[in-house]
Amino acid sequence: MRQLGVSQWCWGVLVLVMLLLSPLVESHLQYNYYLTTCPAAEIIVRKFVKQALIQNPGLGAGLLRMHFHDCFVHGCDASVLIDSTPENQAEKDSFFNNPSLRGFEVIDKAKAQLEALCPGVVSCADILALAARDSVALLGGPFWSIRSGRRDGSVSNAADVLENLPTPFFDLRQLTQNFAAKGFSQVEMLTLAGAHTIGASHCTSFSNRIYNFSDTTPQDPTLNSHFAEELKLQCPQTDFDPDLRVGMDSFTPIRFDNKYYIGLRNGRGLFTSDQTLFTDDHNTAATVKQYSDNGFLFSSKFVSAMIKMSEIEVKTGLQGDVRKNCRAFN
Repeated sequence: MRQLGVSQWCWGVLVLVMLLLSPLVESHLQYNYYLTTCPAAEIIVRKFVKQALIQNPGLGAGLLRMHFHDCFVHGCDASVLIDSTPENQAEKDSFFNNPSLRGFEVIDKAKAQLEALCPGVVSCADILALAARDSVALLGGPFWSIRSGRRDGSVSNAADVLENLPTPFFDLRQLTQNFAAKGFSQVEMLTLAGAHTIGASHCTSFSNRIYNFSDTTPQDPTLNSHFAEELKLQCPQTDFDPDLRVGMDSFTPIRFDNKYYIGLRNGRGLFTSDQTLFTDDHNTAATVKQYSDNGFLFSSKFVSAMIKMSEIEVKTGLQGDVRKNCRAFN
């Protein structure tokens, strides 16, 4: 066998080092990403999600919502998990996230066990993506495979939240523009809205629809009148409990199904941003009808939209890092 000269050997070593340091190495998401480095990663995340949902099924919606709020601000990089410091108000403490986001302790528990078993391997961003997927499945929805390899980001500012996330008060035009900015079609936007089939909201997010809607109309005319009376009983105009939550799907608020769309057809969308999907455009109304009639169609479309959302502006390779503690930068 021909022996390499010193210069050739040095060049070969240099090339190898450059490849190892290159952001192209492991710079994309992969299925079974932790198969050799931490094979129990998904099992551990699912264990803690299941334990949490047994005690409080509402946390499933919290974890799903948290993943959405993470991905729409700086991409899916676990920036929403960071705690505030005296020098910086983090995303989770934006008025739009606090107190609506729940489930941080579930991520903490999974991360702690993963760090004990596979230190410095499993990112907080991947844990959050897995926890959201498992929450949907454990509450009766579809299960899907996730490509992992996300890295954790190093920026989390409360000021960035409102300019990136849609609000419950958005109309169809505003919703469409907001999701388009993240690369989603109107149908994908409407499909992701189906996440509201689980979870609950504080009265302040929809009270404008049942009290003093306009100078001439006491309540939103697109709101089912009987549903409006139900909401008034739960959320009186004065002296209501600020911690009270009302189910976003008034039929099955702790089961992932297509009842949310049935509610929209009957004027029972809780938010302005919900009901507008059925009342403001014949194209979105047609999709609402399709999903309300065909739960399998909704589930399959939801999986595709969630996979796409979970890969928004992900950091991989040498971008970002793997936090030791999901609540603080390394």
